[in-house]
Amino acid sequence: MPIATPEVYAEMLNRAKEGKFAYPAINITSSQTVTAAIQGFAEAESDGIIQVSVGGAEYASGSTIKNRVTGSLALAAYATEVAKNYGVTIALHTDHCAKQNIDSWIRPLMEIEAEQVAAGGLPTFQSHMWDGSAVPLDENLEIAKELLALSQKANTILEIEIGVVGGEEDGVVGEINEKLYTTTEDALKTVEALGLGENGRYLTALTFGNVHGVYKPGHVKLRPEILGTIQEEVAAKVGWKNNRPFDLVMHGGSGSTADEIALAVANGVIKMNVDTDTQYAYTRPVVEHMFRNYDGVLKIDGEVGNKKMYDPRSWGKAAEAGMAARVVEACERLGSVGTKMK
Repeated sequence: MPIATPEVYAEMLNRAKEGKFAYPAINITSSQTVTAAIQGFAEAESDGIIQVSVGGAEYASGSTIKNRVTGSLALAAYATEVAKNYGVTIALHTDHCAKQNIDSWIRPLMEIEAEQVAAGGLPTFQSHMWDGSAVPLDENLEIAKELLALSQKANTILEIEIGVVGGEEDGVVGEINEKLYTTTEDALKTVEALGLGENGRYLTALTFGNVHGVYKPGHVKLRPEILGTIQEEVAAKVGWKNNRPFDLVMHGGSGSTADEIALAVANGVIKMNVDTDTQYAYTRPVVEHMFRNYDGVLKIDGEVGNKKMYDPRSWGKAAEAGMAARVVEACERLGSVGTKMK
């Protein structure tokens, strides 16, 4: 199937919200990881989201070039062609754009997309994330208002972050402390600034102890019940028709228990970022291949090695299979297996 149109992407999100499941959003950095992610979604019979970070975009443009717009467009172009041959729908997203990267990354992309839409075409990406977790909430929301207006022109959806995620993501570092928990007051300020869809659709990452990176279970103190409380209190305050006014996103889920993820989804999470775990799932088979075939991938003691063993395709297929399997696992944990649109 082709990449989702804006209308199909909106339908995907609506189906997840109504069906109380979530889509894994898989970070990609190369053609191989794009293929692996889409393969995983196809094996799970789940539609899904693939997303590129600023670092991933720079890498994809050429590690000595580091042009984040070029890299984003290149990965999107590759995904657009490859996705046609799989029986699932894929949405494209840019992930975690900090304040210092707006003018060199998502603003140029959205301006390109606004031109595409004005000319009667489709935007390259379906959504973009503004990560204002490192700035005060008032400033975060002012920037979000501006980007939401631009997002409307580009016919895309904006993702925002209200609260702080601990750990490190592309140079943005969040301390692990009480600020990791979003309050109802924060959420109400968000509604006051952005509305609830009338000014453009947006996804919201409300934080409940989330931490980027990899941690053993129990190290991170997640409180997904906060999401339900915020949803209910905001709904009551604004007179919303049901108790889930926000389309929620979960960040920093590595090390989360199945129960924590299930409760987050029950409280309105429809998109969950998956990066650290799929990085490991991609790399682990490569390590095994190299260790098991060291005398083939290296020219030892004057020998010539084994071309079949050091051919990048030989270990690349294993890496893709490993990452695809982890994508399937994510779909299983989030309840999206077998939910693909016909």
